[in-house]
Amino acid sequence: MKCSVYIATSADGFIARPDGDISWLVRPEYREASDIGLVYETFVATVDAIVMGRHTYEKVITFDEWYYEGLEVVVLSSSGELNVPDSLRGKVRQLSGSPEEILDVLTKEGKRHLYIDGGVTIQRFLERGLIDELIITTIPILLGDGIPLFRPGSREQPLELLAVDSSETGPVQVRYRVITSEDEV
Repeated sequence: MKCSVYIATSADGFIARPDGDISWLVRPEYREASDIGLVYETFVATVDAIVMGRHTYEKVITFDEWYYEGLEVVVLSSSGELNVPDSLRGKVRQLSGSPEEILDVLTKEGKRHLYIDGGVTIQRFLERGLIDELIITTIPILLGDGIPLFRPGSREQPLELLAVDSSETGPVQVRYRVITSEDEV
C-alpha cells in the first residue's frame, strides 16, 4: 500500500491559521500554485481513497465545491457519528483505529494508493513510518502561528528529494520520498 501526502503550507510551516482558516491559500496571486509540479488532478487520478481526520473533513464540507468527486473519502474519528450531508452519502465513511488498522482494512478492500490528509492524521501516519511520499507546496506567506504540518518533537525522518518546481508568483512544490529504515540497510 502506498500512502502519499499532497498538501500546502505557509513558508513557516503552517497548514492553517490557529482557528483552521485556510483563506490565505486561495488568494488570486497563488492560483497558479495548483499548476506547478505534480498537479492536483494528476495526483488524485492515481489515488484509490482519501484518508483524512475529522477536523479536516469538517472544514472541507464547508467549501462551496466537493473536491473529491469520484473518490471514496475515509474520515478517521472515534468520537461519535460523523455528520454526512445527503449529497455525500455513499461517498464518505467513518473508520476508527490505529493507522496500521486503517491500512489493513483498506488493503483488504483492494486499495493500493491512499492520499493522507489533515495535520494530525499526517503526523500519526508519518510517525508510524507509513507515509511513502510527501508533496508539499509552500506558499510565500508567513502566518506566524497556526496548525503545523509537523509537530515539534517528532522523530528525525530522512527524505530523498524527487522534484522541485516553482512558479513566478512564489509557490514552490517539493516532492520527497520518505526513506524508511529498510531503505537504509
